[in-house]
Amino acid sequence: MGKKLMFLKKCLLLIAISLVTAPWTFAADNKLTLCWAAWDPANALVELSKDFTTKTGIDMGFEFVPWTSFADRMLNELNSGGKLCDLMIGDSQWIGGSATYGHYIKLNGFFEKEGINMDNFLPAAVEQYSTWPKKTKNYYALPAMGDAVGWVYRKDWFARPEIRSAFQAKYNRELTPPRTWDELYEVASFFQGREIDGKKVYGAALYTERGSEGITMGATSALYSWGFQYQNPSKPYDMKGYVNSPGAVAALEFYKKLYECCTPPGHSDAYMTANLDVYKSGQVAMQMNFFAFFPGIAKDPDVGGDKSGFLVNPSQVTNGSTLGGQGISVVAYSDKQEQALQYIKWFAQPEIQQKWWKLGGYAVHKSVVDDPNFPNTAPFAGDFLKAMSDVKDFWQEPTYAELLQAMQKRLHDYVVADKGTAEEALDKLIADWTVVFEDDGKL
Repeated sequence: MGKKLMFLKKCLLLIAISLVTAPWTFAADNKLTLCWAAWDPANALVELSKDFTTKTGIDMGFEFVPWTSFADRMLNELNSGGKLCDLMIGDSQWIGGSATYGHYIKLNGFFEKEGINMDNFLPAAVEQYSTWPKKTKNYYALPAMGDAVGWVYRKDWFARPEIRSAFQAKYNRELTPPRTWDELYEVASFFQGREIDGKKVYGAALYTERGSEGITMGATSALYSWGFQYQNPSKPYDMKGYVNSPGAVAALEFYKKLYECCTPPGHSDAYMTANLDVYKSGQVAMQMNFFAFFPGIAKDPDVGGDKSGFLVNPSQVTNGSTLGGQGISVVAYSDKQEQALQYIKWFAQPEIQQKWWKLGGYAVHKSVVDDPNFPNTAPFAGDFLKAMSDVKDFWQEPTYAELLQAMQKRLHDYVVADKGTAEEALDKLIADWTVVFEDDGKL
């Protein structure tokens, strides 16, 4: 009996030791979850992150949410103090609220300790993805994914002799990739309703979506090119004469004209995926979309290779591109902040940033983009650099959601629903934003 009891004790001891040291138990305690949107760059990040696991032994899990529900899902997670995400690649507009409400940890001390110098990243990326308040050096994210709205066009259609001849006859100039919005309108109207390879095609796919941020991202691509500003540079939240400036009115009128003239039928609630769909299916000559999708277009079996060309956002009165992209932050509610910071340190390395670009992520580290050969690394690389030199972003205030909802409504009502004038839409927008800022104690 005594020997049996000793044997049983040994078995129990071995079981206890195995439970403590079991690899699956360690992995559960040593696994990070990174939250982001579900799109091609996220898939590239999964591949890139295998290097992190190999070097650190820390496993990576991912929570990717479709763009249509990304903001609602992740902002609810942050606002509720949820522990799902250890790392968050959140939109640039979230930085103000996430810093103010304590959703992200401040990274200054960590950057200083680890020798991570933010001067090694493009200034526009640091300003827009990482800092709050603006014009300070308070960092709550590391620039992760540079992005802006650009344009794609059917290079093969532009090259056809019969199309070039018809365009020359109509506009008395060569058919070239548009450099201004006026040129873009001529090209779009030229292709609108034209028959190519026995199929009716259309001019341009624009952002018109009402529910999240689509029409704001689209219309501001024009607004910025006409010199639009959100506020008086010398007096914060002073919006009259800036939001509704003559240039802003002209830009919004132009965007509506382009929408009414030159978009495919039923393109009244379209954003990133819808634009990709009509372009890849050969329905439009041009589409606006984020640079993040351009690697996929370049490889697409139907429109990739020499069939597509890429453009920076057209200029008009000035240059300007609507900012996309995100920074990567450590979530304040995570129980694994030390491991998450290890990921930030790893991701900031120049060699990892090089791999990130090669896999399809938009690195904004100067070791990548300042390389003299960078413009030759992809057919859209040079235009990406041009875009990032002139990017402008929406409000990054903690109240950005209310500000965005107001702009979505006013723009969609005017451009798509044909309500009122451009000037009335912008006047009403100022009134909406004034209420938001008054409620927030800013006015």
